[in-house]
Amino acid sequence: MKVAAPPDTAPAPREAAAAPSALAVEAWDLVGELFWRHRPRMLAIWRELDLNPPQGLVMRLLDDPKTMSELAGQLACDNSNITGLVDRLEERGLVERRPAPGDRRVKLIVPTAEGERVRDEIERRLRTPPPEIRNLSEAEQRRLARLLRRALAAG
Repeated sequence: MKVAAPPDTAPAPREAAAAPSALAVEAWDLVGELFWRHRPRMLAIWRELDLNPPQGLVMRLLDDPKTMSELAGQLACDNSNITGLVDRLEERGLVERRPAPGDRRVKLIVPTAEGERVRDEIERRLRTPPPEIRNLSEAEQRRLARLLRRALAAG
């Protein structure tokens, strides 16, 4: 899962240059509507795996070991919030803390074998496109993917 840089390291916004066009606003509204329409599905998947939303997000971010600070930055929250999340995930046997190579004071959060299974299940289910995308023609899906890649690259 790709996540944007934390707010303190993100490039300065270019919004002040010009007001967005009505079409840009409509496109952004539609992207948001599609996301929010499927939020219940995401919440249901996490609930079925006995995770609350922040725990589900942490599990999605653990495609490779991360420090608590990295997780906090990616979730745009305070490090103290991550401690409780990781504690609960560790109690469930989904993650473990390991010393970072080169600095044993720093702990890496690493999914256990069960944690990898849960993370993979989350990803498999969330990556299943909803009907609104599946029902587009192959050419429309290709165009949509191309446009979204282009929009993400411009950011």
